[in-house]
Amino acid sequence: MARKLFCEISPFTYRLSTEKEILKRHLRDALNKVHFAKERTQDTLPVVIYRHNSLIRRRLGNVDMQLQENKAVNLALAVKHIDGLLIRPGETFSVWKLIGRTTESRGYKEGLTITHGKPCKGIGGGMCQLSNLIHWMVLHSDLTITEHHHHDALDLFPDHGRQIPFGTGTSISYNYIDYRVKNNTSNTYQLCLHVDDEYLCGELRATEQLQYTFHIHAEGEYFSREDGVVYRNGQVYRDTINRETGECVESQLIRTNHARVMYECPPDMEIQEKS
Repeated sequence: MARKLFCEISPFTYRLSTEKEILKRHLRDALNKVHFAKERTQDTLPVVIYRHNSLIRRRLGNVDMQLQENKAVNLALAVKHIDGLLIRPGETFSVWKLIGRTTESRGYKEGLTITHGKPCKGIGGGMCQLSNLIHWMVLHSDLTITEHHHHDALDLFPDHGRQIPFGTGTSISYNYIDYRVKNNTSNTYQLCLHVDDEYLCGELRATEQLQYTFHIHAEGEYFSREDGVVYRNGQVYRDTINRETGECVESQLIRTNHARVMYECPPDMEIQEKS
């Protein structure tokens, strides 16, 4: 039997390990002197680079819908700390530097979280939907992603009205699993976010129009059964397109999926058998 890690011994040791990682992240940021974006303004920049709306209350397998209601509360609290943020040249955007700890004392409720590859619940759950939305918009810009974590190659829920390719999501956990973006351009960017009755709504704006547009798409998607385990496969590409000519100047592979399916496969799902 494999020895347990220190963090796996008990809830206390897990919390202790988590606090250690949080402290290490604070120390690294201080030593590296990262210049974080902090200024927010109600005045919007003139150019819309990309906008997207993400449905808040989604049917995710047999997950309690009350967690989805609580997520709506959590998202509404979180976006207030980011809406209107300016990301100037040389600055780095960090989800957690702006939102801070999502604690009950700050009004956050119990929402859906992912722990050790399984759906769970915890105070402040649902923040991944916020980082997912921001990441999707960033992919349509020339901002540089400096920190991005995936959900450990797992397909956790069946598709219900999926709008964006599988594999373009993010995983975050305060504060050592972050989503960060650096502005290495001469353009100033702005994140505009709000929550309405149904959607988490986002716009990525800028001072100047970009020379290129970006198209993210999936190719070669299929399900396979390997040693009795079903996997979701495919590639995600990011095409860079000249705005004036419409010519694709680069097609970049940004993600190869081989994700273990964690839900019961429907009878009509086409699955390729692999030995």
